[in-house]
Amino acid sequence: MGIIKLKNIRVYAYHGCLLEEGKIGSDYRVDVSVNANLNLSAQSDNLADTVDYVHLNKIVKQEMAIRSKLLETVVKRILDRIFLEIPLVEEAVVAVSKINPPIGGNVAMVTVEMRKERS
Repeated sequence: MGIIKLKNIRVYAYHGCLLEEGKIGSDYRVDVSVNANLNLSAQSDNLADTVDYVHLNKIVKQEMAIRSKLLETVVKRILDRIFLEIPLVEEAVVAVSKINPPIGGNVAMVTVEMRKERS
């Protein structure tokens, strides 16, 4: 078993419950970690035998482009697509952070993180 991580994927998106958030947008950070059996790819040196992190990044960018009110919804969509499109993934953790959220205080970021396992 091994872990592949994508840290600090930076995206500009339009999530949030406030009308202004849908118009103005905000900066986001996305972190993805997937567990998979990497033994075959370690031996074969073949991209087809592993989890392609370019594919993971593409999923994140596409799902972040779809407006949602809640970060929970975005995180779930990303997890669902990972499991649908990448059969090698056994477990995944996705965290989506809104940078400088409009919550009336000096807060660096708000993060929603969820984990999913293949059943």
